[in-house]
Amino acid sequence: MNRNLALEFIRVTEMAAIASARLMGRGDEKAADQAAVDAMRTMLDSVDCQATVVIGEGERDEAPMLYIGEKVGSGNGPELDIALDPLEGTTICARGGMNAISVIAIAGKGNLLNAPDTYMMKLAVGPEGRGLMDIRESATENLKRLAEAKKCRIQDLTAVVLDRPRHETLIQEIREAGARIQLIGDGDVSAAIATANPNSGVDILFGIGGAPEGVIAAAALRCIGGDFQGILKPRNSEEIERARKMGIPNINKVFSIDELSRGNVMFAATGVTDGTFLEGVRFKPWGAMTHSIVMRSESGTIRHIRAEHHFDRKPRY
Repeated sequence: MNRNLALEFIRVTEMAAIASARLMGRGDEKAADQAAVDAMRTMLDSVDCQATVVIGEGERDEAPMLYIGEKVGSGNGPELDIALDPLEGTTICARGGMNAISVIAIAGKGNLLNAPDTYMMKLAVGPEGRGLMDIRESATENLKRLAEAKKCRIQDLTAVVLDRPRHETLIQEIREAGARIQLIGDGDVSAAIATANPNSGVDILFGIGGAPEGVIAAAALRCIGGDFQGILKPRNSEEIERARKMGIPNINKVFSIDELSRGNVMFAATGVTDGTFLEGVRFKPWGAMTHSIVMRSESGTIRHIRAEHHFDRKPRY
């Protein structure tokens, strides 16, 4: 893939972030998501590529979506697979919370797992833990391995977990192991990426969240040397059958980071609300300011982009 494509896709997440940020704190999740979807779809069609959405958003919550299988792009240029979430953290944005982002991962055709919109058990770590974790082992065992790799005590580690009733037993085990816990209400893509940021205060992510977000997080962590493992957790026979039709016959398979995202991968994200990962959109009398990140697995390059958007010269999303 041409590296210049990464900057084109930043324009996509910027516009989706601006559109959804206008509805921050308004209490309407679907309206914020719809605004992000509409802006992202419009901008995607301006990028010179032939892309297929293999990881979409919204089906699980019956929200607006860029659906799995949708064709986007100008129709010219390279064939790509895209995994996206126009607004990762819809509840966060609607409530005016932290760490809502607009995010997209790009790879060559066939290089992103075509996963159904179901749930996934996840384990994410930064570069120190790469190759050492095993999602089939207990949280306690993985914390021991990570502490040894980081040359610290388990008590010095912080695990991030979605605050859900299904995680009560997991949370209790982590506490008994001695690690600290950061509970989050939403936004586990940002949380997974934070495990690879030495300044985030987060060391490892455990728990069950959306499978689409798992593929996106894996793509990002490949760019920055982290590690990710996932196991699909469908809720019913219909989701199991859908996974099989999408080419996943073994529903209990442990997916490695290289199986979730292969080859040359690019990742782009723009902050919607303030967070530990990115700053949120700032509206000004003349327009808006955004903070984005773009990463490439091939080179390991990480670029932070701060942009000014003058609405008298571009569409007012």
